[in-house]
Amino acid sequence: MTRRLAEVAKKVGVSEATVSRVLNGKPGVSAATRQAVLSALDVLGYERPTQLRGERARLVGLVLPELQNPIFPAFAEVIGGALAQLGLTPVLCTQTKGGVSEADYVELLLQQQVSGVVFAGGLYAQADAPHDHYRRLADRNIPVVLVNAAIEHLGFPGVSCDDAVAVEQAWRHLASLGHERIGLVLGPGDHVPSARKLAAARAVAGDLPDEFVARAIFSLEGGHAAAARLIERGVTGIICASDPLALGAVRAARRKGHDVPGRISVVGYDDSAFMNCTEPPLTTVRQPIEAMGRAAVELLNAQIAGTAVPAEELLFEPELVVRGSTAQAPRD
Repeated sequence: MTRRLAEVAKKVGVSEATVSRVLNGKPGVSAATRQAVLSALDVLGYERPTQLRGERARLVGLVLPELQNPIFPAFAEVIGGALAQLGLTPVLCTQTKGGVSEADYVELLLQQQVSGVVFAGGLYAQADAPHDHYRRLADRNIPVVLVNAAIEHLGFPGVSCDDAVAVEQAWRHLASLGHERIGLVLGPGDHVPSARKLAAARAVAGDLPDEFVARAIFSLEGGHAAAARLIERGVTGIICASDPLALGAVRAARRKGHDVPGRISVVGYDDSAFMNCTEPPLTTVRQPIEAMGRAAVELLNAQIAGTAVPAEELLFEPELVVRGSTAQAPRD
């Protein structure tokens, strides 16, 4: 019992005495704190006291496209923790190949009468993808927040890392090292964050040949294939739209017998877990995950409380993290 009190208290950020009062039905605890304690019990896997089991926790869907890219578990941890502190219970919905689709998850969440949904990566960022399930949420007035660059006209508030600033930081870093032939590894052509990155690269470069832009699926293998094409075309610096793509680019360079960073410099995007442990440690552009995740939850909670939230996008500033995968351009 003591361990349970301590874990719940730490999760919610209150004293063990407060948790004890909630569990024993004692007065002197605000409704918000009481709900947060009950939600923490659910999240940590503890059974509620018998007299409290009839109270259903307020559920919030957290929809992610995958868990293989470490950036998505990182967002899940921040968002899930912030939801629990507000007395909201996150329901994690992760897509897998051949498994439940994003639209199917939305149907399941609607059946569970969720209080809201946070999407962190998904079909909303692809202009050519189906979007009917988002309209269903809008028609039902379900609070929704989108993380990172949605297509226009969906009408939901969102929080995003500033893709333009990210590419400008990466490009200027490589240019300062003497790289003149810089290529990009981006996602599909209808992917909004990738389109923003490309527009920013064209603006900062002045002249960016089409052959220096390669498209890929978001995976290490996709990065390998795309970067291999760029290396064959003579680039010495590669900016990637995710860290797994960048790790694929490092592998492609090595498979072709090139040293990283001696011959090919590589910049990632996200600064996800363990990128400082790779060989070489990855230079990357860091997303402010903590600030973005908490802002997403604040926007969602405001909607749940009945506050009108503008369908605007909050842009967060990224940070270039220079490590060992970039160096002076080769002289030959």
